[in-house]
Amino acid sequence: MPRLTPFSTRPSGHNGPPHTGGGDDGRGRDGDDSMPDLIPNYGERLRRARMGLAVAMTPIVMLFISFTAVYLIRRGFLSLDLSNASYIQTWVPVRLPWTLLLANTAVLVASSITIDLARREITREAALAPVQSIPGISLGDERRVPWLALTTVLGLLFLAGQLFVWSKLSAAGFHLAGGTSSSFVYILTAMHGLHLSGGVLALIFANVASVLHRPVETRRIVVDITSWYWHCMTGLWIYILILFSFAAQ
Repeated sequence: MPRLTPFSTRPSGHNGPPHTGGGDDGRGRDGDDSMPDLIPNYGERLRRARMGLAVAMTPIVMLFISFTAVYLIRRGFLSLDLSNASYIQTWVPVRLPWTLLLANTAVLVASSITIDLARREITREAALAPVQSIPGISLGDERRVPWLALTTVLGLLFLAGQLFVWSKLSAAGFHLAGGTSSSFVYILTAMHGLHLSGGVLALIFANVASVLHRPVETRRIVVDITSWYWHCMTGLWIYILILFSFAAQ
């Protein structure tokens, strides 16, 4: 008696189309699904850059807080005068050139305004970049103010003003090694100037990137991070002046 064997309903010699793994576009797992990974996510890059700035600013703030604590402790330090068997205060008040310091503060605040205007301008340019890339679309020629270059000039002017303040202090007899009070004035202003110089270097880099016509989103990240760093330096300088006004005398 013949044996019956199972058979396929598929026609003989026909293997059928390959299985694509689902989906109605037939691309499968190896299709274009990986293409979004190749597109730079500038929003995510900006978020990570801001987070990195916050992390980097933490030790800087802690450094100035530490200097402030030591500064205030030394401000009230008393030493023993063995000749008279009495305690005397060793803190020598520093006659700060407040006119120059306030002028420098005005320059720094102005630079903080100009760099924020630069940040707003590059943000707007990045938002309009997809529209400008459409053929036949023109937004017209806009007159742009070189806010970045202006901020760089103001930053360098502030640093030059600080050197002038130091020269005035030296001429008045207050030197770096001249005493505890004058030493702290030099140290705090020097530390601030050093960190601000880093911001100036970032501004120069942003200006070069603009001249070389780097991608607008890349320039936006550089300007955004530099602007927030610059605002932090401005706030830190105002904090130092308030500290001097209460403790330097």
